Amino acid sequence: MKSFGTVLVANRGEIAVRIVRTLKELGYRAVAVYSEADADAPHVQAADMAVLLGPAPVAESYLSIERVLAAAHTSGAEAIHPGYGFLSENAAFARAVEDAGLVFIGPTADAIALMGNKAEAKRRMLAAGVPCVPGYEGADQSDAAFVAAATRLGFPVMVKAAAGGGGRGMRLVDDPAELPAALRSARSEAQNAFGSEELILEKALRRPRHVEVQVFADAHGHTVHLGERDCSVQRRHQKVIEESPCPVLTPALRARMGAAAVEAARSIGYRGAGTIEFLLDADGEFYFLEMNTRLQVEHPVTELVTGRDLVALQLQVAEGRPLGFTQDDVRLDGHAIEARLYAEDPAHGFLPSSGRLLHWQPPAGPGVRVDAGIRAGQLVSSFYDPLLAKVVAWGETRETALDRLVAALTAAQLFGVTANREFLVDALQRPVFRNGAATTAFIEEEFGTAPRPAAAGSAETAFAAVLQFLRGRDDACALAVTPRAELLNWSSRGASHWHARYRSGEADVDVFVAAAPGERYAVRVGDRSLTVELLHRDEYTATFAVDGARSTVAFCLERNGTVQLSSGHRTFVLRNQLEFSAADEVGRGAGRVTALMHGVVVEVCVQAGDRVEKGTRLGVLEAMKMQHDIRAELAGKLVQVVARPGTQVAAGDVLFEIEAGVAAGGLA
Repeated sequence: MKSFGTVLVANRGEIAVRIVRTLKELGYRAVAVYSEADADAPHVQAADMAVLLGPAPVAESYLSIERVLAAAHTSGAEAIHPGYGFLSENAAFARAVEDAGLVFIGPTADAIALMGNKAEAKRRMLAAGVPCVPGYEGADQSDAAFVAAATRLGFPVMVKAAAGGGGRGMRLVDDPAELPAALRSARSEAQNAFGSEELILEKALRRPRHVEVQVFADAHGHTVHLGERDCSVQRRHQKVIEESPCPVLTPALRARMGAAAVEAARSIGYRGAGTIEFLLDADGEFYFLEMNTRLQVEHPVTELVTGRDLVALQLQVAEGRPLGFTQDDVRLDGHAIEARLYAEDPAHGFLPSSGRLLHWQPPAGPGVRVDAGIRAGQLVSSFYDPLLAKVVAWGETRETALDRLVAALTAAQLFGVTANREFLVDALQRPVFRNGAATTAFIEEEFGTAPRPAAAGSAETAFAAVLQFLRGRDDACALAVTPRAELLNWSSRGASHWHARYRSGEADVDVFVAAAPGERYAVRVGDRSLTVELLHRDEYTATFAVDGARSTVAFCLERNGTVQLSSGHRTFVLRNQLEFSAADEVGRGAGRVTALMHGVVVEVCVQAGDRVEKGTRLGVLEAMKMQHDIRAELAGKLVQVVARPGTQVAAGDVLFEIEAGVAAGGLA
């Protein structure tokens, strides 16, 4: 038995908070680690002790094996839990932990190395009789070898990083002419993310389901599965919504898939928590995709339907104790669905967003669980993954779980960074998802490449204007010596009037507010007139009556003339152009190509003087562990190339400047 009392959590964010919670519930001492950017992060506050690793860049903090081990030594930790991401699937880290005389709460280093390489993992699964997607996983990594394999398999094909996952180093290729460029960019992203350029190729299955099986094994020869999770709703090959059980699995198919997953784990002598991922086609045939040798982001849905704490089981196995139950003891009770709340902008290709989190109020309710690692005032950094929180709902039926999740997401209040809350609710309410028919093509087929947010209506715009007017009134009252309540909303010329010009999206609208006693306001939005009565207001919520109809909204007022307003699950950002600083509009010129997020320029593909078409790839920006193409938004001539490979840029920085109207191949 390898008993231990102090555990260092080598991670950050919501997973670190979640692991600390179980550690403290079971009586372990919890140690957090943090970078300089995370000094006041919730996981630091939650732990019994916290140790600084280093600066914000992951290579100098969360990915530094030496610094994590030094933190373990400093804190007196006897075991290390890696969470997911970062060093969790790094065999060298697991081996270094063991060599340092500490317990690694996860599988053996050999198992991580074996299953962490997609090429070798696939070869082992084929040998174990586990069905696999046809592909190429050879040692010859030349472009010619991949072109030959793709020709044999037939397009479309999927290029994948052999050493990693999470959508990084992955490219879907439909056209043979695009394969060399896809190989080049996948190698670059794989090298940056995983330290290896090795790739594999697979035949791309159209519209499959992504179904994974949670497995657990102890050191006493017991291996079980805890049911499956459907993770088909994805963007950029990264999961967004997960549920358990899978809506289309029959008991017979569940038994077959579960048996294959157990055999996959048993065949490599696996220990601890792991996930066998499969692609499931419309005919009920499934194919091995990869194995994740760690706890999954989406593990809460399994916990809710099985009633088992997976982190507690990890600790139990790591201490050398048996699982204590058999496959016959596993029951799936009810249904659970998880939605990942990301700092990202669905309207702009799901690009990550960063900035100061101004307000966060997690939802609550029957069957609702929120795993979060954020707080108001925190800086959402471009250095780390954009996952903010996971909102999970359980119900006796799938319909109940789905309704609870929609209600929870609608009630959540999040201001300060662009997030995908509105998109999540829209996705959950689509008939295809509600009917349990979503595949990996769901987002593309239902939303296209850029889901469009709803524009603020007259009522929402009127609410924003009244709230901003009231903030100005409150500021004035704070400066008055003896303000009298009966004189509120009045000036020496009679009732107070106020004018704003809001931009929501690309449209501007003039709004006029005329105040009267009793918190009543006559508001003209464009050519529409409304009577607005304020019934209640606190720091972040207000209740209005508009022509007799009541509405409660959440809001956040910024000092630069911006109002963020949530009505239902919609969030609107309205900027008063009469207050909004011109400095905040940097980069809005039509020919200026700006950074949409903080990040590092890793590639520049053009030079000054080049002529480009709309959509031309200008460069590559790496942010939040992903690489993003920078493309021209119009045709013309490049008159300035500011971007330089290896340089750090901030959101809004000008990277390229295009002189419009000079198309490639056209007149100079």
